[in-house]
Amino acid sequence: MGLGLLPLGLAFGVLITHAGLPWWCASLFTAVVYAGSFEFLLVNLALAVTPLATVALTAFLVNVRHVFYALSFPLDRVRGRLARAYSTFALTDEAYALTTGEQARSWSGARIVWLQVFMQLYWVGGATAGALLGSVVPNSVTGLDFAMTALFAVLALDAVRERRGDLPTPVLALLSALAARLLFPGQMLLAAFVLFTAALLARQFTTGGRTGEGASRA
Repeated sequence: MGLGLLPLGLAFGVLITHAGLPWWCASLFTAVVYAGSFEFLLVNLALAVTPLATVALTAFLVNVRHVFYALSFPLDRVRGRLARAYSTFALTDEAYALTTGEQARSWSGARIVWLQVFMQLYWVGGATAGALLGSVVPNSVTGLDFAMTALFAVLALDAVRERRGDLPTPVLALLSALAARLLFPGQMLLAAFVLFTAALLARQFTTGGRTGEGASRA
């Protein structure tokens, strides 16, 4: 996953340079903001000199999915206030995908925190290198802002492959996304998560909890 974040960080760094922002913005965004998809969006917000209130609201709407991640992220294994605070801060989509899978059930809190540390180092290092080398990448190169979406698509495909016997879960996810797109196009992400969570809860209650384990991992 770290090696996957490296080229993604390079793409973000190049995007920073091509947008006309100083190279150190790439290091600052990835170290302090560290919110993946929102960082790509933040580039345009910074260029437009968007009011802080609007930036804060946008950040909330884009990252509100993390509220749902907290339902099954193994933060209870992490010991110490500082470690728990950092683990909460560094709860990214990639960290969640790795630490809530079947193979991670025996991981210690220290392993989870170090995984998050190294993933951020890959992200910060890749973005900084991309910003410093951005001047040698021609402006004709397009699609850099799609890199994060592509990574999410790969994570989703891996999750489906890992749970081949749990077909209803990805079907519920797809139906939730489609319903959110039709009914709440302006707040699709938040609406999709709410609908998906409600569908998983309804599924668990109607099946007597037999699918609870698979649903919680989803």
